[in-house]
Amino acid sequence: MLPLICLDVDGTLVGSAGVPSEATWAAAADARGRGQRLTLCTARLAAGPTRAWAERLDPDGWHVFHTGAARWHPVTGEVRIEALTDDDVERCAAVAAERGWVFETYSWDDYVVDDDDPLAVGHAALLDLPFRRRPRSALTSEVVRVQFVVPMAEAAAAIAAVPSGLDGSGATSPAMPGAAFVSVTRAGVSKAAGIAAVAADLDVAMDDVMMVGDGHNDLPAIDAVGWGVAMGNAAPEVLAAARLVVADVDEDGAAEAIARSSTLP
Repeated sequence: MLPLICLDVDGTLVGSAGVPSEATWAAAADARGRGQRLTLCTARLAAGPTRAWAERLDPDGWHVFHTGAARWHPVTGEVRIEALTDDDVERCAAVAAERGWVFETYSWDDYVVDDDDPLAVGHAALLDLPFRRRPRSALTSEVVRVQFVVPMAEAAAAIAAVPSGLDGSGATSPAMPGAAFVSVTRAGVSKAAGIAAVAADLDVAMDDVMMVGDGHNDLPAIDAVGWGVAMGNAAPEVLAAARLVVADVDEDGAAEAIARSSTLP
């Protein structure tokens, strides 16, 4: 039985319905009953339903947000972050302004976007958060991540445009087809690093960790753990890198992965 199971959100925990399935919740409850720990591992912020999903997945576990730039423990309330500098944010904002891309700025549990582009409005709906056009000065705590929201056809260009000295990764969501989300964090920040920190806190070897994902930003984590799992709907490079492949997100692949973790290694 694997002691730690990590799950991406969009395309893994959440499919076209926009919420996790009851089968996935039941599988998570069974895993907790066996003594396994579960970690939400997402590029999303710790707010709204995403934060509630993390707490329901495992109220006594660490959860990774912002592609590894923030970790949160529901019971203790402890938050650990990797912040961007003001210069980092300004350089990314300049890229977005030059290219005409939607630009979002995030603290660990809040975000702002000063743009009423349909992609910005649609993303707020995907997050199930109210859309409010706000300047960056409205954030009251440190910036951990910024994001370009672009048409799918511009995803590769957005990743390539990430300023030097920072790391960029892309993600998509079945709930918002046609859009790509390019996260920008401090260099060295990744889902893999976030999971390694959680595993260290739990005294679990990375070889005994399962990571379930579907997108580009899941690849470092899938490569880093002993049991990398690709959803059936995963990108080709994720399918190629994974040790196991499970069903599509809309066919309860996440529940399948959690159940299979009980019989491994």
